[in-house]
Amino acid sequence: MQVFHEGKSLVKAWVDGVQLEDAAKQQLINVASLPFIHKWVAAMPDVHWGMGATVGSVIPTKGAIIPAAVGVDIGCGMMAVQTTLRASDLPTNLAEIRSEIERLVPHGRTNNGQPGDRGAWTNPPDAVTGAWTNLHKPYEEITERHPEINRGHQNSLCHLGTLGTGNHFIELCLDTNDDVWIMLHSGSRGVGNKIGQYFIAKAKKDMERWFINLPDVDLAYLAEGSEFFGEYVRAVSWAQQFARANRDVMMSQILTAMKGIPELPPFTASAMVVNCHHNYIAKEHHYGENVWVTRKGAVSAKQGEFGIIPGSMGTRSYIVEGKGNAESFTSCSHGAGRAISRTEARKRFTIADHEAATLGVECRKDADVIDETPAAYKDIDAVMAAQSDLVDVRYTLKQILCVKG
Repeated sequence: MQVFHEGKSLVKAWVDGVQLEDAAKQQLINVASLPFIHKWVAAMPDVHWGMGATVGSVIPTKGAIIPAAVGVDIGCGMMAVQTTLRASDLPTNLAEIRSEIERLVPHGRTNNGQPGDRGAWTNPPDAVTGAWTNLHKPYEEITERHPEINRGHQNSLCHLGTLGTGNHFIELCLDTNDDVWIMLHSGSRGVGNKIGQYFIAKAKKDMERWFINLPDVDLAYLAEGSEFFGEYVRAVSWAQQFARANRDVMMSQILTAMKGIPELPPFTASAMVVNCHHNYIAKEHHYGENVWVTRKGAVSAKQGEFGIIPGSMGTRSYIVEGKGNAESFTSCSHGAGRAISRTEARKRFTIADHEAATLGVECRKDADVIDETPAAYKDIDAVMAAQSDLVDVRYTLKQILCVKG
């Protein structure tokens, strides 16, 4: 762990042996300089530049929250389940399984549920409508007070149980005992984006109204007790519930898809289930005080708590158990972290490079996923080594099938 001091800023960073770009380091210092930071900012080994605050940071605050630090994919996170299937139960060619998962889980760009939309439901199944039953009333209460959140986005129901784009994925993996795992990564979809953007704008207006100068305009904050603070906390809490339900519904659809494959024997999926956010806020107790903890690309790793740290679509992922390290505010990384930008990855790597990097993985191997190729990410082994005092590895998973949006 490294410690950075600059003026009143204090950053503790678990970056030994991994890349830390200068722009990301400056962002960490900028955030740590804010007057409502509790103790210090913690940087995880997957840390990299983000909007206002780095992805891969833990930001404890007293009396304020930075909406842009939480981001627009509110509640984004991971889910993994261990099945009773073994590697020997799987067909040699996994293309049919991938095709069936893609058929039952909308993925990719969305057109708000319009005809031909492959990223959202046109006719949501019972699993979706059932989950929406617990979500729709509080959503209506939020949007009655803030109708702009719902404007142009009346199809939140049609995004529930859908994957999205970018680095969101569904995977089949094998652990070191050849047990089959199902793992997925997604968040609150379009509705979380709308909530995030809406309150980021409100925070920026507050800064203008109060003539507050910040090291970065994207560090605009909502002060506790101000007009929109409570409304933001309520909306974010709802989006985090939506994100968790989104992952639950997708997992249900994936299991339905796999149980419809004739070649697979009957199986169950309940031996180990992990479902964790990595873009979210929580009220927690640290160093004698109750504070707001923003984990922007970080996972809670309390003593004995299980989490998921994915690598890339051609490497390894890890089911981990937290050690409860107080200096990290009981947190760990949320993945390998990008080593280069999406734009740079598309310039640098070819389809042939991507095919070689994903050899043995049933996945897309076309130009549209080059920005997600494994070489665009940091070395997951180095990332894990840098946080050995934060988590213990309980299961090591190797991807054999990957669905990308």
